[in-house]
Amino acid sequence: MHIPDGFVSSQINGAAFVITAGVGAFAVAKAEKTLKDKQIPLLGITAAFVFAAQMLNFPVAGGTSGHFLGALLAALLLGPLNGFLVMCIVLITQCLLFADGGIVSLGTNIFNMGIVAGLGGYFFYRFFVFILPLIFSRECRKSTPGRNVGNRWMFPSIAIASWLSVVAASAVCSLELSLSGTSPLYIVLPAMVGVHSLIGIGEAIITVGVVSVVFAARPELISMRTGEQ
Repeated sequence: MHIPDGFVSSQINGAAFVITAGVGAFAVAKAEKTLKDKQIPLLGITAAFVFAAQMLNFPVAGGTSGHFLGALLAALLLGPLNGFLVMCIVLITQCLLFADGGIVSLGTNIFNMGIVAGLGGYFFYRFFVFILPLIFSRECRKSTPGRNVGNRWMFPSIAIASWLSVVAASAVCSLELSLSGTSPLYIVLPAMVGVHSLIGIGEAIITVGVVSVVFAARPELISMRTGEQ
């Protein structure tokens, strides 16, 4: 999903840049007020982990390969806006130092992987951690679903949201390519979503595994306890 320059129209790149710049400015302003000192080391570690993990590709199917995205992981560990800033740092570094994604399309790549996968994935998590107890567990109806990290539906919700974050980002990327005239939607959408549906499985496994380890060691560091930044 690291789109090179020339694949997406200038109109889409321009709109995506304006949106990501606005969200980025808001996230920075919010972080200055709410980012706690004890979260700063975790922010750096998360950025380094996501950066390194994205550099490692694994085979998927038909000669294609994929890599860990990490947008939802960052959002879960740090809060959605801080997670978005982590994705900005990672994607800008990859673009400028490793030519992974184009400079002109940088705003579009951040939009897809930072906003759609990161903020959108966090919304998916909040939705499923709220709705699953209501559907499957009667005793949870008397509590406030999604506000208790001990909720047994937390990790299933993370897994589903991780998978959806990757698939949603690939679908949006497909739409951008189609609107730009790069490839017809009926070709690019099944190809992108099909491959990333498999990649999303790996994303879910890694995200659940990392959050489990962090939660077991330092649960107070995880912002998703209350859903607040």
